[in-house]
This record gives sequence, C-alpha cells and structure tokens, in this order.
Amino acid sequence: MATYAIGDVQGCYDSLMALLEKIDYDDNQDTLWFAGDLVNRGPKSLKTLRFIKGLGDKAVSVLGNHDLHLLALYFNENNPKKSDTLEATLNASDSEELMHWLRHQPLVHHDKGLNAIMVHAGIPPKWGTKKALKRSLEVETFIQSPDFREFFNVMYGNAPDKWDKSLIGMDRLRMIVNYFTRMRFCTQSGRLDLLSKEGLNQNPEGFSPWFQLERKAAKKRIFFGHWAALEGKTNVDNVFALDTGCVWGGKLSAIRVEDEAWFRVPAQEKKT
Repeated sequence: MATYAIGDVQGCYDSLMALLEKIDYDDNQDTLWFAGDLVNRGPKSLKTLRFIKGLGDKAVSVLGNHDLHLLALYFNENNPKKSDTLEATLNASDSEELMHWLRHQPLVHHDKGLNAIMVHAGIPPKWGTKKALKRSLEVETFIQSPDFREFFNVMYGNAPDKWDKSLIGMDRLRMIVNYFTRMRFCTQSGRLDLLSKEGLNQNPEGFSPWFQLERKAAKKRIFFGHWAALEGKTNVDNVFALDTGCVWGGKLSAIRVEDEAWFRVPAQEKKT
C-alpha cells in the first residue's frame, strides 16, 4: 500500500500509463495524488480525465491553472487559445459529467497522517496549513455554488498581486487562485511576479522562489507541480517539485510519499 504524488500530466495519457507500469501501480491498494494540470497541451486530455475520474477515491487531484482554464472554456463558452488541445474534451458526450467532477476538486489537499500538502503551484509564505485550507475552501465553495460562472468570467488577470485580508469579491478569489495555481516567484510579503517562468537562479530582482522564503508552512512536506523549469529540483529538503516537463518532451515524475522515492519515465508522446 503506497501513495504516489504525480506531476503535471497535461493530457500525456501514454506517459501516465508508462509511469504507472514503472511504479507497479496496484489499483486495489495504492493511492494516486495528481498535482493539477491534468489537461491541455498534450494530445489525450479527454482520455486522461476519464481515467483519473474513474479511479474514484483511489485518486486525489488538485486544480491547476489549465484545469481552471478548461472549466472557463466549457461553462462560459470562451474561445480556446491557439495552443489549447481541448476540443475533444469540450465536445465529448460525457463532457458535462467530467466538468462537474472537475469543478468539485480542491485547490489544496492536506494529509495530516503523512504530514503532507499537495497544491498545484505553492503556498504563499505568510499562510500556514490552516490558513491555506481556509482560503482554498473559499474558492471551492464558490465554484461549486450555483453562481460559479461569475468567477470564470473574471478569473484571468494578474491583479491584485498581493494578498490583503480586506480584499473582497472576485478580486479576493482571483488572488487566492493565483497563489495556488500560478505562483512561482514572490516576495516575503507575498507580492507575486506572474510573468517570470525561469528556474531557480534566474529570479526577477526583488523576488525569490516561494519555497526559499521564510514560510509559515515550513514544517509540512509540500508537493507541487506547475514549474517545469525547476526540472524537479528545489534545494529545499521537504518541498518536492513534481513537474518535469513531460508535455515538452521531458519526463513524467512520481514520488512515493511515504519514503520520498522518485520514479520517472521519458515522455511517450511524439513531438509535433
């Protein structure tokens, strides 16, 4: 019996199958954690969603920015970007069922017994576990409510760029979502730089990788995706970067949460 945290699949279904074979996945005993971005850019988003949904309570998935983008496209009928590969998912016979399932996934997963948090992008320095879960619940409650489309209309944007407890309405929800699904570099006070995507040693002036700052959640093991440029390295003992760029021809990675053993497979998808 084991728990495996898996990096951004992004529709790379064949790579996921190869990874599960490598870890000798047992669907009767093992649990899979997915760090968000299940879909987009890769060729088989629909197959990936169907598979993970079909795992039921043997899988945990948090929402990533590409998952939220898919929800916004579906429910608000927005126009896809040129780089999106979501047409089959949006038009599938079971798309409504899949989108309903996806909309009910959390932003943050906490396993107290394993002393572990999984989130797509990260936890801002000034939030401990309790506060992160509380803020996550604010967004989850809204996007699972009858008014959820209102948020998807205004979800995109880089402002505000810093948390303030006085924030209200959609600005407040957008700020929370940007921390959990888009953050890479920030300041100690939590101000975000959402434009830079480089690796560890290429931070914009005045900003640092969020996990290298003094953090209130520092005693928790944190598993996150989103940041392929890190190539799986954080230089912080209890913070684990799961996105190793599978969709860009890199590798798909998993870590066994109990003993922190890594497993990786090369991308199986053909480059186009």
